[in-house]
Amino acid sequence: MGGREMTKRWEMYSRIHAMKSQGFKQRKVAKILGVHRNTVKKYWDMSPDEFQETILEPAKKSSLEQHKELILSWLRTYREITAAQIHDWLKEKYKLELAENSVRRYVRMLRMEYDIKPEGSSRDYEALQDPPMGHQMQVDIGVIAVENIRTRRYQKLYCIGFVLSHSRYKYGVWFPNPPEAQDMVNAIRCCFEWMGGKPKELVFDQDRLIAVNENYGDIIYTKEFETFRQSEKLDVYLCRKGDPPSKGRIEAVVKFFKYNFARYRQYSEHWVWDEEFEQWLHRTGNAKKHSITKKIPAEVFEVERGYLTPVAYEIKNSDDNILLRKVRKDNTVMYEGNRYTVPTGSFGVYDDVQLEIEGSELLIYAGFCDILLARHKISFEKGKLIQNSDHLRNKDIKVTGMKESLKGKFSSPEAAERFLDGVHSRKKRYARDQFLLIEKTLGEYSPEALEAALQYCLSHELYSAVDFKDAVIHFNKNIKKAETPADPVHVQSTGSASIPGVEVAKRDLQDMIQRLKGGDDTWLN
Repeated sequence: MGGREMTKRWEMYSRIHAMKSQGFKQRKVAKILGVHRNTVKKYWDMSPDEFQETILEPAKKSSLEQHKELILSWLRTYREITAAQIHDWLKEKYKLELAENSVRRYVRMLRMEYDIKPEGSSRDYEALQDPPMGHQMQVDIGVIAVENIRTRRYQKLYCIGFVLSHSRYKYGVWFPNPPEAQDMVNAIRCCFEWMGGKPKELVFDQDRLIAVNENYGDIIYTKEFETFRQSEKLDVYLCRKGDPPSKGRIEAVVKFFKYNFARYRQYSEHWVWDEEFEQWLHRTGNAKKHSITKKIPAEVFEVERGYLTPVAYEIKNSDDNILLRKVRKDNTVMYEGNRYTVPTGSFGVYDDVQLEIEGSELLIYAGFCDILLARHKISFEKGKLIQNSDHLRNKDIKVTGMKESLKGKFSSPEAAERFLDGVHSRKKRYARDQFLLIEKTLGEYSPEALEAALQYCLSHELYSAVDFKDAVIHFNKNIKKAETPADPVHVQSTGSASIPGVEVAKRDLQDMIQRLKGGDDTWLN
């Protein structure tokens, strides 16, 4: 039952009791409202609390009941899935707006009813006071194995997670490979840009990316992090083995990233994963009320943002409106917590680009401001990807060029064009791979076999490079058989040499002539 239906029922209940208080009888109320008398009778002596308990509460549960089998399948397939993750999936996949507590109670009830027990471990924690706004950020690394739908294998993904200790505002950077020290530094910079500033203190676990040796308190940091720490003038707190509560917030956040966002989510391409993660941060990660503070991190962060120190690594030119930035792997540039695209292929070609603010526009230059790479309208939101459609890779152009090149290599270009168009339309995602296989096949077999295979595939509507190659191999074998002559029979001639010990009788010539005429046999004459 939807919210509109529940509202109608409440209006019906209110009107019945309003008319009851005016002295109307049940039969008269039913006639005026146009409902059955049994409906009026059901509501007649019902108190508002009873109406809430018997009518509205079951109606609220019905949305979950409609998805009962789906939720059960999730619980049985993914034994460790949490109620919070189910709540997020229902919002993401089915746009259901449900109270998280209702989902949690429903999931708990299903686990008890169907004996679906999650596997888990226990650990003791100690409560700590929240630090002041803008004072502390905690950082940690997590790893989780997810299914890669391209390779059909599980792949490890690494996440560097960040959380502001006061507001619980979160951010994360994912890596397909184990991050190095410089990756950690770059991730911290991305986080500072995302949040629009930096805190006074960073809290880390003991990690090789940060410190080489604790050295009895005189900590020796990695070269990359020490350079960054000095430039940022940050206080750094390294957790020790006896300090588990000090980093409890970030451990909970990394666990939240892994088990609410990442677990059971399929991986295809890294940029897609990053996009989905940003959407999740806006939808759930920072929009969900925190279970301890009872506040929404995104709302508290709007206040805490004012307590952050502006980032100090923006290298400025003589012109105050020009900044230097690194081009990221996904061909974007960070500015004020947003990503702005540059043309595909810029990463690796331009190490640094210059950003120039011109009114409400952001201009991105390569080199010494002589090549304009991109022009964007500045966004005042946070965490957005601002794209220019010209920067998107046009794969169709390359594929079309391959198709035109292949067409000219066939003896029948028109037939080849029909075949290649069919391959392209049916195997669009793999068109490039299909055309590469066709090109390889064209260079390995005879023109006759290729032409026969082409006609065969067209007549049987086999628009596949694999089918084409199989047909070529088949026709090529038949052509070879037809062209191979039969082995000649070699008769050894004895010539004029005589065989020792053997005498050959000489027949009379007249006798041979008579035999040719039929001899004495009348049936031959």
